Amino acid sequence: MTIAILGGTGPQGQGLALRFAMAGINVALGSRDGARSAEIARDLNAKLAGLPLSARIDGFENSDAVMAADRLVMLAVPYAGHDATLRAIAPALDGKILVDLVVPLAPGDPKRVAMPPEGSATEAAQALLGDEVRVVGALHNVSAHSLNHIDQPINCDVLVCGNDIEAAEAVMELVGRIGVSTYYAGPASAARCVEAITPLLIRLNISKKVPFSHAGIRIWAPGLPA
Repeated sequence: MTIAILGGTGPQGQGLALRFAMAGINVALGSRDGARSAEIARDLNAKLAGLPLSARIDGFENSDAVMAADRLVMLAVPYAGHDATLRAIAPALDGKILVDLVVPLAPGDPKRVAMPPEGSATEAAQALLGDEVRVVGALHNVSAHSLNHIDQPINCDVLVCGNDIEAAEAVMELVGRIGVSTYYAGPASAARCVEAITPLLIRLNISKKVPFSHAGIRIWAPGLPA
């Protein structure tokens, strides 16, 4: 199985590539600069050397990474490049599921969101691509720091949303393979709430009132110890 991660040369994309490769899933790392992506892929494979079950990470230009993916394409670019990247890869997305990880943080202030007119980045992606491409929002609230510390488990659960439940379930199964619990949070409109959690976590993580950083969220049952 091969998935694509666009924006894969950024911290979040690199961390996800490492985690999925550790789970035995091949990764096509996408970037606007294919040479840069190939260089990053070589560095990431070196970090995985000697680990059991590790799959391959290969670098591509974005459209080629989409073509290399069997079914699932993850979008992890900065919000400023969200729509332009989607327009560029749209012809290659036929028959595939787009997993939108992007959070529309306010320019110059990551403690706030600046939602697009559609309501969320996930909804904006669905509107731009049309109903022919199934869009699922996921992995918005996982810090790049946690993803890249591959010697430690990921410290949060993952909320997944999208209008197509079968596509959402496919994404939940995939994401569950990196050792996290996943929960279906509702249709694409639920991304308005899910994406907005990220700036709250950023605010908490930089606050001197919280005794640690890189916090995540957990869905927890009453009566269970923390």
